[in-house]
Amino acid sequence: MTSILTYTFKNLPNASTWALRFSVRPLSCSSQLRAAPAAQTKSKKTLAKPNIRNIVVVDGVRIPFLQSGTSYKDLMPHDLARAALSGLLHRTNVPKDVVDYIIFGTVIQEVKTSNVAREAALGAGFSDKTPAHTVTMACISANQAMTTGVGLIASGQCDVVVAGGVELMSDVPIRHSRKMRKMMLDLNKAKTLGQRLSLLSKFRLNFLSPELPAVAEFSTSETMGHSADRLAAAFAVSRADQDEYALRSHSLAKKAQDEGLLSDIVPFKVPGKDTVTKDNGIRPSSLEQMAKLKPAFIKPYGTVTAANSSFLTDGASAMLIMAEEKALAMGYKPKAYLRDFVYVSQDPKDQLLLGPTYATPKVLEKAGLTLNDIDAFEFHEAFSGQILANFKAMDSDWFAQNYMGRKTKVGSPPLEKFNNWGGSLSLGHPFGATGCRLVMAAANRLRKEGGQYGLVAACAAGGQGHAMIVEAYPK
Repeated sequence: MTSILTYTFKNLPNASTWALRFSVRPLSCSSQLRAAPAAQTKSKKTLAKPNIRNIVVVDGVRIPFLQSGTSYKDLMPHDLARAALSGLLHRTNVPKDVVDYIIFGTVIQEVKTSNVAREAALGAGFSDKTPAHTVTMACISANQAMTTGVGLIASGQCDVVVAGGVELMSDVPIRHSRKMRKMMLDLNKAKTLGQRLSLLSKFRLNFLSPELPAVAEFSTSETMGHSADRLAAAFAVSRADQDEYALRSHSLAKKAQDEGLLSDIVPFKVPGKDTVTKDNGIRPSSLEQMAKLKPAFIKPYGTVTAANSSFLTDGASAMLIMAEEKALAMGYKPKAYLRDFVYVSQDPKDQLLLGPTYATPKVLEKAGLTLNDIDAFEFHEAFSGQILANFKAMDSDWFAQNYMGRKTKVGSPPLEKFNNWGGSLSLGHPFGATGCRLVMAAANRLRKEGGQYGLVAACAAGGQGHAMIVEAYPK
């Protein structure tokens, strides 16, 4: 049955008007690749709040994000997380015994290292007296790791927290079928030969069929790509617009890579292999080549393809978060303040990927800001169609009034401020690690461009989302 949201948008009188309105926006890569003029730091108000500790990011790093099945394929997740932690220690020179707590996000857990934060911390040489735990919240797992650390510092429980995330899509757990698992467990409990033979007599060849993990919603059994295709159709986002946006992401990422702007990357010497120094998924193509690809999910009429989707990625990230007074006492010059943040949740079927639309106005209101106050936007790019659909939803009074209970739209981010150094479509998306990359991209862009406020937002499986305000630290 056609979903309510899809039906509504397909039958809206102004659906074509939305498409026309968006089509005149400057999506061309040429207009986006010109060097931005040096911005002057604006004298806006600070978001410091009375009687609440200021929490800062001293610095953050990530190992290069690689397409799954490449240089990291023989490693384990804690190897990647350990490399990120070691890179952070080298970058900041923070004494290991100063760190009060370590939190990492991950999504598809390696069963041998279910608390990957602890295993990576021990491997990186942190004291066994330093607590560490792992969180999971789909694509906003690292975001949850960061904000959990913010809560620990704000409450006075800690002064120094390391937050990060990791994902290794090259090696995901593949389980035996439930019938096979049950038989194996029962065999382990059997006490006599007769009991074992009785159990073995019930074995069937189909017991050997494995259970493969899937990027799909448990509640709807729908893959995220399928949801992205339906969302693009509901908001009249064309295949051409999606391909053009993906080309923009790859072109801007390549430009940033060539100009050395991706300074959060630390090299990683892969055991038995060469040292990896840069992301390997950045591949600007042409609209003509992209147009040749077939739909990846809804065939033959879908618009989501391999070219306008984020790819399966291996990688890890880590950030050093401190109370401001602690950072200054230790002689650090922080990069940014972590300010207000919100989490949102909505229908996982029709609105699975609309987290930024719901989270953005809430975090702006919480911080007392408007969209015009934001100097750098960093949104997670799961799919081109997802980003462009969020733009349209954010720019629609009708959607705000009928779905969000709001009187007016928040407006869509201006492209000249949006993901200017590439995004998940080009840089890659290790599920558990992307949140830290987004925050560091915002912080580094604010320092480079002279802005004051950054807005980070992301959607996640389960119909959830996150947004955070990042404020540049005064120079």
